[in-house]
Amino acid sequence: MDELIARHRIACDAFAETARAVPPDRWSAPSPCTEWDARAVVEHVIGFHEFLLLRPLGVRAHRPREGPAARWDATATALFDALAADGVLDRPTELPGGGQSRPRDMLGALTTDVLVHTWDLARATGGDERLDPDAVHRMFEGMEPMDDMIRGSGQFGARVAVPDDADEQTKLIAFTGRTP
Repeated sequence: MDELIARHRIACDAFAETARAVPPDRWSAPSPCTEWDARAVVEHVIGFHEFLLLRPLGVRAHRPREGPAARWDATATALFDALAADGVLDRPTELPGGGQSRPRDMLGALTTDVLVHTWDLARATGGDERLDPDAVHRMFEGMEPMDDMIRGSGQFGARVAVPDDADEQTKLIAFTGRTP
């Protein structure tokens, strides 16, 4: 399996585990993403995968209408089935709304999105907030040098100050504009 796919699977599996652990009465809990509740965090992650990979690859996820965790599971199943095809990572795809890309170019951003939103979902619902240390390290190491560009993208809020001796996950979460 390609390393990009393997890393994305680790992030997606952790997101699925976090979603499956959400108590039914916590789906409407507010998340660190101020405009979203826990359910909306899951729908965002689903939508990002739908827009950037599934639709461009011509794949349809057969999601149930209800149950955020089940909806994510169906999305992940469709995604990893599609990513198992030979040569798919380098297949040029048309993005909805125009432009071309390749799944290889989208996976890094999607892995980042899944990792951070796993923490958001856990924080919103009282779940386990620990993230995969290797994924955290890779993400923080890759993002920190691009601070100005990332801030300019509008995808993350202002960096939150944390002590210099904070662990790497705390630094990453703060880097993405969240209060650890």
